Amino acid sequence: MPDIVIAFFSLGLLAGLIKSDLKVPKATYETLSILLMLTLGLKGGMALHGQTHTLDYLELLTIVAMGLIIPLSLYPLLLKLIKLPRTDAISIAAHYGSVSAGTFAVVMAMVEFSHLPIKPETTLYLVLLELPAIIVMLWLYRHLQAKDSTDAGNSTNSSVLHEAMTSRGVVLLCGGVLIGWVYGTEGMAPITPMLLGGFKTLLALFLLEMGITTAKVCFPLPYKQWRLLAFAGVAPFVLAWVGILIGLLLELPQGSTLVLAGLSASASYIAAPAAIKAAIPDANIGLAMLASLGITFPVNVLIGLPLYQHWIAQFY
Repeated sequence: MPDIVIAFFSLGLLAGLIKSDLKVPKATYETLSILLMLTLGLKGGMALHGQTHTLDYLELLTIVAMGLIIPLSLYPLLLKLIKLPRTDAISIAAHYGSVSAGTFAVVMAMVEFSHLPIKPETTLYLVLLELPAIIVMLWLYRHLQAKDSTDAGNSTNSSVLHEAMTSRGVVLLCGGVLIGWVYGTEGMAPITPMLLGGFKTLLALFLLEMGITTAKVCFPLPYKQWRLLAFAGVAPFVLAWVGILIGLLLELPQGSTLVLAGLSASASYIAAPAAIKAAIPDANIGLAMLASLGITFPVNVLIGLPLYQHWIAQFY
């Protein structure tokens, strides 16, 4: 059977489809997302405690490069084949180059549930993949804007970097990694039962809200955007192979390869929308949310991740 947390996503999706009055209060959802990202960072930092001398920096640089190459490769496809306006092509490429913290939490739970081997630095993959796509696509937007008009765009490259680096998700993840790394298992003992022990509960409630939100975003489907809907449904299975091949190339353990596949197949619906909405006012964030949260997220959670795990198992 699939991990229990998937059942909560399905429950939320069903509740949304039948128009139930079930909802997670906004303040509760905000608290859940903060605790979830902080817990993910702490878990990664604790795994790194005493292990930093073994870090493979070539591996980490390769993953950063992946975060740059994926959105730049998707942009012309979205522009020419999916026939999106330039600003929307840039926006959605940034969303799909960046990654989903919710998908990361689910795939990490799958790795623990299946007792798959994993490298200590695997939690860093989320941070390393979340930022580069947003930064490079905002840079591309500013570059193309400047070519169109010498007066266009007041923000500098440094402001783009500042916006990305100071976003809530990045601060919580990086801060959690740092705290967990410094304090280790012993130092973290006073808060371990609440945060780490309750991780599955936090994730289950978070996914319940994600299911409700997915139903709201998806229905009724805007059939005029059928090309984008098809892209959002097919892209995860193609992008997952990017993560799988890089994991095999880097000779990562099975669990780390699964995490990398899940991340590369995912699309951001937290960090990217906030950054893009602020920097590209003309971009249709609703379209990006429809694709990333409405289609790609449930495809990954309900179908993709178990399939990626099966594919990866054939190589180990």
